Amino acid sequence: MNIVTAKGLIKDYNSLRAVDNIDFEITKGECFGFLGPNGAGKTTVMRIIYCFMPPGSGEVKVFDIDVTRDPGRIKSCIGVMPQEDNLDPDLSVFENLIVYARYFDIPKKESSPLAWELLDFVELREKATVKIGNLSGGMKRRLVLARSLINNPELLILDEPTTGLDPQSRHAVWDKLNYLKSKNTTLILTTHYMEEAEILCDRVAIMDSGKILTIDTPLNLMKLHGGNLEDVYLKLTGKALKD
Repeated sequence: MNIVTAKGLIKDYNSLRAVDNIDFEITKGECFGFLGPNGAGKTTVMRIIYCFMPPGSGEVKVFDIDVTRDPGRIKSCIGVMPQEDNLDPDLSVFENLIVYARYFDIPKKESSPLAWELLDFVELREKATVKIGNLSGGMKRRLVLARSLINNPELLILDEPTTGLDPQSRHAVWDKLNYLKSKNTTLILTTHYMEEAEILCDRVAIMDSGKILTIDTPLNLMKLHGGNLEDVYLKLTGKALKD
């Protein structure tokens, strides 16, 4: 079963073609990664999938619903972990989750135990009363992950989930995402960390200059082209991928 389908997707920003006539399908329960450097078009694709912006042309369906037809219905079933840590600095860790739950019409009697459950999941229960400014970068990313799960989404979208984190914090996030995979949550992520893609992704789409160059499993790509995914990227694009 396909959770996301895109056909002939194009998106322009004035004279810049950010996404250039791409096709892909993402199936239920898989972790699908869009790989490439900043400017490859990854974030634009993600924003179209979670109905933040419309496609320029082509078709994108999520849960077999066209993103331009019923975005509200799609948004109710997905979770989004954006690149930026857009948490409310005036609220505590716990309050950030409770307030976000209101966007999904989750009543307080349900959102409170759910928030505690999510804080346990991301190992932040002891930080519940702490203001956002007093959290480390890794704690903020884990809280954003917890927030993205508040509506028990069928599809979780993660835009550069571990950018800027130290290795220990990065591995902590990976552990949580692997657990969600084991529970059959569909994950879509963008990353320019090839190790992240090798560890998490069932299939990857390697992007450059708005185009998808190939879609395959990390193992197949490494067998076909030799080396790790960074070596694969270099062979496909002629460019070294810098973190």
